[in-house]
Amino acid sequence: MNTLNKLLLAAFAFFATAVPALAQEEAMSLDDKVSEVFATFTGPFVWFVFAPIPGTSFPWIVMWLVIGASVFTLYFAFVQFRFFGHAISLVKGDYSDPNDAGEVSHFQALATALSGTVGLGNIAGVAVAVGIGGPGATFWMILAGLLGMASKFTECTLGVKYRNEYEDGTVSGGPMYYISKGFDELGLPGGKILAVLFSIFCILGAFGGGNMFQANQAHAQIAGIVGDYPGWITGLVFAVVVFLVIVGGIKSIARVTEKVVPFMGILYVGAALIVLIVNYDQIGWAFGQIFAGAFTGLGVAGGLVGALIQGFKRAAFSNEAGVGSAAIAHSAVKTKEPITEGFVSLLEPLIDTVVICTMTALVITISGQLLIDEATGNYVLNEAGSAIATVGDTSGVALTSAAFGSAISWFPFVLAIAVILFAFSTMISWSYYGLKAWTYLFGEGKTAEMVFKCLFCVFIVIGAAARLGPVIDFSDAAIFAMAVVNITALYFLMKVVRKELASYSERLRSGEIKKFTH
Repeated sequence: MNTLNKLLLAAFAFFATAVPALAQEEAMSLDDKVSEVFATFTGPFVWFVFAPIPGTSFPWIVMWLVIGASVFTLYFAFVQFRFFGHAISLVKGDYSDPNDAGEVSHFQALATALSGTVGLGNIAGVAVAVGIGGPGATFWMILAGLLGMASKFTECTLGVKYRNEYEDGTVSGGPMYYISKGFDELGLPGGKILAVLFSIFCILGAFGGGNMFQANQAHAQIAGIVGDYPGWITGLVFAVVVFLVIVGGIKSIARVTEKVVPFMGILYVGAALIVLIVNYDQIGWAFGQIFAGAFTGLGVAGGLVGALIQGFKRAAFSNEAGVGSAAIAHSAVKTKEPITEGFVSLLEPLIDTVVICTMTALVITISGQLLIDEATGNYVLNEAGSAIATVGDTSGVALTSAAFGSAISWFPFVLAIAVILFAFSTMISWSYYGLKAWTYLFGEGKTAEMVFKCLFCVFIVIGAAARLGPVIDFSDAAIFAMAVVNITALYFLMKVVRKELASYSERLRSGEIKKFTH
């Protein structure tokens, strides 16, 4: 009996070590193949989207977004500041009539859209921006966020105005609808072509940034805690959970996001506040570094321009203002006044970029994880001492974790939970964005919807298994290609929004529009 036990134990020990090793070898082989195919297929597309402006290192797509946001801010006379208080009232439900057409409340629509933008850009992206552009990048990030509020206002107003409302109470809206219907209404050519182009980019963005990148980073965080293992396992688990949520449509998604988004926001911001309170005596110094760096380029290889580029770039990548994605979620709101959802949506860049990104940047700045190299005058990592300019988004998570961990020893575990929640919420939101683009191209119907949802979940598994580089490149390029089409259309349609704004403002001022008695 003892001999048999020894043999069984020996066999168990063999399988416990050999099987995972074989599985890992096979997984790495699959990872390499997936990455190679991705890099080859998406290379030219990625180069075009992020090509720098001639003679500079500034990506033209970032300038495209910032100029658009500036134009809308001036055209609507700083609407993001004039109607900020009214936007808060709308989110609270003060003007909400439950009998209005639509599927979700103002708060649910805001939470769903926020869940698609608040995520790894706030954790890893900000670390990269501050690491490469110095604390001064934070100033330009805040400025870009404030300007981006006007872009969200414009696109989300149009999303509700031109949405399709169906007899069963469901709705479909977003850039593909307001481009085609709005251009027809104004007698402009090419609306349907631009709408189809946007839909294609949106589907690519949903498969890429909406789930592949999220699954990839979630797996990296989990593997960092429990040890390395094949990425497809994480992808499969996420795919099952995501499918169980998205199969119920926007109402199911909204019910989840209205709980997850406030929780993960409070969790992350609460941790940041703890760090800032512990280091309260350095907050004034940190803001000083931000302002000094913004206008002098202190400690940045590219000087002032380097800080500005990184700040604008990360703000654009974080809040997606002008991309058009959020307009799809906001189109499902219950309202008969399109402009009201424009007001609600302008809160997104404020929460996403101005509040959450700024708190991350402050924590990194005061944590002591970035030091100025006396030899070069540039910022370097405290621990590794290597040039931060070589750091990508993966190290960005590590830098943020180290910064928080300097004051809260157990924060890396909280960060891992936050990354997983951010990834999950982003995936379910982007599944809806991609679904609406898919049904615009292939028609409304249960079969078409189910085909997309299954494909979406397959790409979650692929994303978790692929190497990070090709996934990031493809994700960013696909999402920001949407902005090329969307902002072009917004320039033609913004006069429609101004007419809506003038009408609503007058009725609000005269007392015709009143708070709804619940």
